[in-house]
Order: sequence, then C-alpha cells, then structure tokens
Amino acid sequence: MKTADLEAFRLLALMEGYDEVLERVWDPLTILDMHSHPFAAKAIVTRGEMWLTVGDLTRQLRPGDTFELERDMPHAERYGTEGATYWVARRKD
Repeated sequence: MKTADLEAFRLLALMEGYDEVLERVWDPLTILDMHSHPFAAKAIVTRGEMWLTVGDLTRQLRPGDTFELERDMPHAERYGTEGATYWVARRKD
C-alpha cells in the first residue's frame, strides 16, 4: 500500500481516539507465543501473511484483512514465509 494510504489510516485512527499509528514489519516465519499488550489495537495487513490466534480461534490474515484486539487480550501471532507488514493503531485507554 502507498504512503498516502498510511497517512489516511493514521488520520482516521487518531480521529477515532487512538494514540499512535505504527508500521510493523515482521521477518519470515516469526512466531510469537501467547502474550498481551497494555493497549487496544486496530490493524490492517499490508504485505505478506500471518495467523492470529485469540482463544480457540486462529485467523489467517492477508493484505487488506483487518483485526482488532482489546487491551490485555491474550493472543499469539505467526508469520508466513514472506514475513508480513501491517499498520497498527494503538490506544492506551
């Protein structure tokens, strides 16, 4: 996706009350075991592929797919052979 799209995502997220927007780039085959964050997150995958596990549900995410996590929500992440990139808005609440 283009830089202008990232700026639009950032502006919308800030208007929705999120505190910051980051671009996260993950190396191929990275695995993050169950963990949580002290912030709520709203993200869109822009490159590659990932699997997000929350509870008993695992979702495969590709470019254009979105996900949201509540603050302190336990989850696990796994990234594909190409790695992945996503834009994420974070809200500390």
